[in-house]
Amino acid sequence: MARRLFAIPLAAVFAVIGSVAGIGLPGHAETSDGGALKTVSDFDAITETGARSKAIFEEASRVMTHPRCINCHPATRSPTQGEDLHPHVPLMNASQSSLGPAGLVCSTCHGAENRPILGSRMKSIPGNAHWSLAPASMAWQGLTVGDICRQVKDESRNGNRSHADLVRHMGEDHLVGWAWHPGAGRSAPPGSQESFAALVAAWLETGAECPD
Repeated sequence: MARRLFAIPLAAVFAVIGSVAGIGLPGHAETSDGGALKTVSDFDAITETGARSKAIFEEASRVMTHPRCINCHPATRSPTQGEDLHPHVPLMNASQSSLGPAGLVCSTCHGAENRPILGSRMKSIPGNAHWSLAPASMAWQGLTVGDICRQVKDESRNGNRSHADLVRHMGEDHLVGWAWHPGAGRSAPPGSQESFAALVAAWLETGAECPD
């Protein structure tokens, strides 16, 4: 409802104010995509199953630790943004709802799809119909790849998802898929949602072993 009250999204207003006043809001330079992910078959040469499982997760973690994902898995309830994970502008606290404080929820600025911003260094405002912060139990920033691995497979910390649920979430969830279509001014993680989900499935099938 709040989003309909503004002809211009608040994030665009902040961007324009920053540009006009010379405040120097962090910019988002045009960046390239993250390249390809290795395929599951690329790990066939690792004969020991546990070692292969760890190696597969290491490759999948290239997506999980990419700014498009990790910005919404912050160490606190405040999201970060940009390639350098700077504090969200304006400063936000998603609270335990994951949707932001009353009166300034995520959907105030983040619509159902990406919105271009003409003349702004931000280039665009990211959007998705399910835009929200990850649950506090799934904070990834500051964790090692091994820590993230152990968290992801722990049902008490991954949203009560079984192994099958994890594969569906990684491979079919529309918000996860947004990462590969992030709008102008943002890089995409390597590979595709499909290739990422294939790695997650192979990691689980080989015992879901985690790097040290």
